[in-house]
Amino acid sequence: MKLIAAQILPVPGEYEKNIARHIEVIHQAASHGANLVLFPELSLTGYEPRLAKVLAVQPSNSRFDEFQRLSDRYGMLIAVGAPTRGAKGTEISMISFQPGLERTCYSKQHLHPDELPFFTPGTRKRVLSQADLVLAPAICYESLQPSHAEEAAASGAQVYLASVAKSARGTALANSHYPMIAKKHSMTVVMANCVGPAEDYVAAGGSSIWNSHGELVCSADAVNEALVAYDIQTGEASVFSIRYRA
Repeated sequence: MKLIAAQILPVPGEYEKNIARHIEVIHQAASHGANLVLFPELSLTGYEPRLAKVLAVQPSNSRFDEFQRLSDRYGMLIAVGAPTRGAKGTEISMISFQPGLERTCYSKQHLHPDELPFFTPGTRKRVLSQADLVLAPAICYESLQPSHAEEAAASGAQVYLASVAKSARGTALANSHYPMIAKKHSMTVVMANCVGPAEDYVAAGGSSIWNSHGELVCSADAVNEALVAYDIQTGEASVFSIRYRA
Protein backbone atom coordinates (compact mmCIF):
# COMPACT_ATOMS: atom_id res chain seq x y z
CA MET A 1 0.00 0.00 0.00
CA LYS A 2 1.41 3.37 -1.02
CA LEU A 3 0.74 6.26 1.36
CA ILE A 4 1.08 9.89 0.29
CA ALA A 5 1.12 13.00 2.47
CA ALA A 6 0.11 16.04 0.40
CA GLN A 7 1.98 19.15 1.53
CA ILE A 8 0.03 22.06 0.05
CA LEU A 9 -0.39 25.83 0.28
CA PRO A 10 -4.11 26.44 0.92
CA VAL A 11 -5.84 29.64 -0.21
CA PRO A 12 -7.39 31.11 2.98
CA GLY A 13 -11.16 30.86 3.01
CA GLU A 14 -11.51 29.86 -0.65
CA TYR A 15 -13.32 26.53 -0.99
CA GLU A 16 -13.55 26.47 -4.77
CA LYS A 17 -9.90 27.31 -5.36
CA ASN A 18 -8.78 24.78 -2.78
CA ILE A 19 -11.06 22.05 -4.12
CA ALA A 20 -9.61 22.61 -7.60
CA ARG A 21 -6.08 22.33 -6.21
CA HIS A 22 -6.97 19.20 -4.23
CA ILE A 23 -8.31 17.59 -7.39
CA GLU A 24 -5.08 18.29 -9.28
CA VAL A 25 -3.04 16.92 -6.39
CA ILE A 26 -5.17 13.76 -6.24
CA HIS A 27 -4.61 13.12 -9.96
CA GLN A 28 -0.87 13.54 -9.43
CA ALA A 29 -0.90 11.24 -6.40
CA ALA A 30 -2.73 8.63 -8.48
CA SER A 31 -0.07 8.89 -11.18
CA HIS A 32 2.46 7.87 -8.51
CA GLY A 33 0.39 4.85 -7.51
CA ALA A 34 -1.13 6.18 -4.28
CA ASN A 35 -3.62 4.06 -2.37
CA LEU A 36 -4.09 6.88 0.14
CA VAL A 37 -3.59 10.63 0.04
CA LEU A 38 -3.73 12.63 3.29
CA PHE A 39 -4.16 16.42 3.26
CA PRO A 40 -3.30 18.87 6.08
CA GLU A 41 -5.61 20.12 8.82
CA LEU A 42 -8.43 22.32 7.43
CA SER A 43 -6.89 21.90 3.98
CA LEU A 44 -10.02 23.07 2.14
CA THR A 45 -10.14 26.46 3.89
CA GLY A 46 -6.69 26.96 5.31
CA TYR A 47 -6.13 27.08 9.07
CA GLU A 48 -8.17 30.21 9.82
CA PRO A 49 -10.04 29.80 13.13
CA ARG A 50 -11.65 33.23 12.98
CA LEU A 51 -13.28 32.34 9.66
CA ALA A 52 -14.24 28.80 10.60
CA LYS A 53 -17.79 29.45 11.83
CA VAL A 54 -18.73 31.16 8.56
CA LEU A 55 -16.96 28.49 6.49
CA ALA A 56 -18.33 25.47 8.38
CA VAL A 57 -20.26 22.95 6.26
CA GLN A 58 -22.01 19.64 6.62
CA PRO A 59 -19.71 16.72 5.71
CA SER A 60 -22.33 15.65 3.16
CA ASN A 61 -21.96 18.91 1.21
CA SER A 62 -22.31 18.23 -2.51
CA ARG A 63 -19.30 20.37 -3.42
CA PHE A 64 -17.17 17.46 -2.16
CA ASP A 65 -18.80 14.87 -4.47
CA GLU A 66 -15.88 14.95 -6.90
CA PHE A 67 -13.63 13.53 -4.20
CA GLN A 68 -15.86 10.46 -4.03
CA ARG A 69 -15.74 10.07 -7.81
CA LEU A 70 -11.95 10.24 -7.73
CA SER A 71 -11.81 7.78 -4.85
CA ASP A 72 -13.93 5.33 -6.85
CA ARG A 73 -11.91 5.91 -10.02
CA TYR A 74 -8.52 5.39 -8.44
CA GLY A 75 -9.39 2.97 -5.64
CA MET A 76 -7.91 5.51 -3.25
CA LEU A 77 -8.64 6.71 0.27
CA ILE A 78 -8.75 10.52 0.17
CA ALA A 79 -8.72 12.43 3.47
CA VAL A 80 -9.34 16.20 3.37
CA GLY A 81 -9.73 18.80 6.12
CA ALA A 82 -12.64 21.22 6.68
CA PRO A 83 -14.55 22.99 9.46
CA THR A 84 -17.88 21.23 9.98
CA ARG A 85 -21.11 21.97 11.83
CA GLY A 86 -21.36 19.80 14.91
CA ALA A 87 -24.16 19.41 17.44
CA LYS A 88 -22.59 21.96 19.79
CA GLY A 89 -20.60 24.18 17.44
CA THR A 90 -17.91 24.23 14.79
CA GLU A 91 -15.60 21.23 14.64
CA ILE A 92 -12.22 20.64 13.00
CA SER A 93 -12.82 17.61 10.82
CA MET A 94 -11.18 15.09 8.52
CA ILE A 95 -13.62 13.97 5.83
CA SER A 96 -12.59 10.68 4.22
CA PHE A 97 -13.65 9.20 0.91
CA GLN A 98 -13.17 5.51 0.12
CA PRO A 99 -14.02 3.50 -2.99
CA GLY A 100 -17.61 2.32 -3.00
CA LEU A 101 -18.30 3.53 0.55
CA GLU A 102 -20.11 6.46 2.10
CA ARG A 103 -17.87 9.31 3.15
CA THR A 104 -16.98 9.45 6.83
CA CYS A 105 -16.13 12.33 9.14
CA TYR A 106 -13.81 12.38 12.14
CA SER A 107 -13.61 15.51 14.30
CA LYS A 108 -10.67 16.57 16.44
CA GLN A 109 -11.26 15.45 20.03
CA HIS A 110 -8.41 17.24 21.82
CA LEU A 111 -8.32 20.96 21.07
CA HIS A 112 -5.42 23.31 21.74
CA PRO A 113 -6.39 26.00 24.29
CA ASP A 114 -6.10 28.64 21.56
CA GLU A 115 -8.81 26.82 19.58
CA LEU A 116 -11.42 26.75 22.34
CA PRO A 117 -12.95 30.16 21.49
CA PHE A 118 -13.65 28.98 17.95
CA PHE A 119 -14.24 25.22 17.99
CA THR A 120 -15.92 22.45 19.95
CA PRO A 121 -14.31 19.01 20.32
CA GLY A 122 -15.52 15.94 18.51
CA THR A 123 -16.67 13.00 20.61
CA ARG A 124 -16.66 10.03 18.25
CA LYS A 125 -13.67 7.74 17.88
CA ARG A 126 -13.04 6.34 14.42
CA VAL A 127 -10.72 4.06 12.50
CA LEU A 128 -10.66 3.40 8.75
CA SER A 129 -9.88 0.25 6.81
CA GLN A 130 -8.14 0.34 3.43
CA ALA A 131 -6.26 -2.44 1.61
CA ASP A 132 -6.38 -4.71 4.67
CA LEU A 133 -4.87 -2.03 6.90
CA VAL A 134 -6.45 -0.24 9.85
CA LEU A 135 -5.80 3.51 9.90
CA ALA A 136 -6.48 5.98 12.72
CA PRO A 137 -7.18 9.68 12.03
CA ALA A 138 -5.44 12.28 14.20
CA ILE A 139 -5.65 16.05 13.80
CA CYS A 140 -2.71 18.26 14.80
CA TYR A 141 -2.61 19.03 18.56
CA GLU A 142 -4.23 15.76 19.60
CA SER A 143 -1.63 13.78 17.64
CA LEU A 144 0.98 15.01 20.14
CA GLN A 145 -0.99 13.64 23.10
CA PRO A 146 0.29 10.14 23.99
CA SER A 147 -3.19 9.00 25.05
CA HIS A 148 -4.54 9.57 21.55
CA ALA A 149 -1.94 7.30 19.95
CA GLU A 150 -2.50 4.71 22.68
CA GLU A 151 -6.22 4.64 21.88
CA ALA A 152 -5.42 4.31 18.18
CA ALA A 153 -3.11 1.38 18.84
CA ALA A 154 -5.68 -0.27 21.09
CA SER A 155 -8.19 -0.05 18.24
CA GLY A 156 -5.82 -2.07 16.06
CA ALA A 157 -4.47 0.79 13.98
CA GLN A 158 -1.39 0.03 11.88
CA VAL A 159 -1.19 3.53 10.36
CA TYR A 160 -1.58 6.84 12.20
CA LEU A 161 -2.80 9.64 9.94
CA ALA A 162 -1.63 12.97 11.40
CA SER A 163 -3.27 15.84 9.51
CA VAL A 164 -1.68 19.02 10.83
CA ALA A 165 -1.12 22.76 10.39
CA LYS A 166 2.08 23.29 12.35
CA SER A 167 4.55 26.12 12.80
CA ALA A 168 8.28 25.50 12.98
CA ARG A 169 7.99 24.90 16.73
CA GLY A 170 5.11 22.46 16.27
CA THR A 171 6.94 20.62 13.53
CA ALA A 172 9.98 20.24 15.78
CA LEU A 173 7.78 18.71 18.48
CA ALA A 174 6.23 16.38 15.92
CA ASN A 175 9.66 15.27 14.70
CA SER A 176 10.55 14.12 18.21
CA HIS A 177 7.15 12.68 19.16
CA TYR A 178 6.04 10.74 16.09
CA PRO A 179 9.09 8.44 15.86
CA MET A 180 8.55 7.45 19.49
CA ILE A 181 4.89 6.53 19.05
CA ALA A 182 5.62 4.77 15.75
CA LYS A 183 8.18 2.55 17.46
CA LYS A 184 6.20 2.07 20.67
CA HIS A 185 2.99 1.04 18.92
CA SER A 186 4.47 -0.44 15.72
CA MET A 187 2.44 2.05 13.66
CA THR A 188 3.47 3.79 10.48
CA VAL A 189 2.96 7.54 11.04
CA VAL A 190 2.03 9.85 8.17
CA MET A 191 2.20 13.61 8.82
CA ALA A 192 0.71 15.97 6.24
CA ASN A 193 1.51 19.61 7.03
CA CYS A 194 0.81 22.75 5.01
CA VAL A 195 3.13 25.58 4.00
CA GLY A 196 2.64 29.34 3.93
CA PRO A 197 0.51 31.72 6.02
CA ALA A 198 -1.89 30.15 8.52
CA GLU A 199 -3.79 32.52 10.81
CA ASP A 200 -1.06 34.53 12.60
CA TYR A 201 1.91 32.23 11.88
CA VAL A 202 3.64 30.51 9.00
CA ALA A 203 3.14 26.78 8.50
CA ALA A 204 6.49 25.02 8.33
CA GLY A 205 5.91 22.06 6.02
CA GLY A 206 8.26 19.19 6.70
CA SER A 207 5.57 16.61 5.90
CA SER A 208 7.04 13.23 6.76
CA ILE A 209 6.47 9.51 7.10
CA TRP A 210 7.95 7.24 9.77
CA ASN A 211 7.84 3.46 9.43
CA SER A 212 6.61 1.12 12.16
CA HIS A 213 10.14 0.94 13.60
CA GLY A 214 10.17 4.70 14.17
CA GLU A 215 12.57 5.39 11.32
CA LEU A 216 12.08 8.49 9.17
CA VAL A 217 11.68 7.22 5.61
CA CYS A 218 10.99 10.48 3.75
CA SER A 219 10.35 14.16 4.37
CA ALA A 220 9.54 17.35 2.44
CA ASP A 221 11.20 20.72 2.94
CA ALA A 222 9.69 23.66 4.82
CA VAL A 223 8.48 25.81 1.93
CA ASN A 224 7.52 23.87 -1.20
CA GLU A 225 4.35 21.99 -2.07
CA ALA A 226 5.15 18.30 -2.39
CA LEU A 227 3.90 14.73 -2.26
CA VAL A 228 5.67 12.57 0.31
CA ALA A 229 5.24 8.91 -0.65
CA TYR A 230 5.97 5.61 1.10
CA ASP A 231 5.12 2.06 0.04
CA ILE A 232 4.60 -0.05 3.16
CA GLN A 233 5.16 -3.33 1.34
CA THR A 234 8.35 -2.47 -0.56
CA GLY A 235 9.80 0.23 1.69
CA GLU A 236 10.23 2.52 -1.33
CA ALA A 237 10.04 6.23 -0.42
CA SER A 238 10.03 9.35 -2.60
CA VAL A 239 9.22 13.05 -2.58
CA PHE A 240 7.56 14.56 -5.66
CA SER A 241 6.99 18.21 -6.53
CA ILE A 242 3.41 19.35 -7.03
CA ARG A 243 2.75 21.08 -10.36
CA TYR A 244 -0.44 23.02 -11.04
CA ARG A 245 -1.77 23.75 -14.48
CA ALA A 246 -1.62 27.40 -15.44
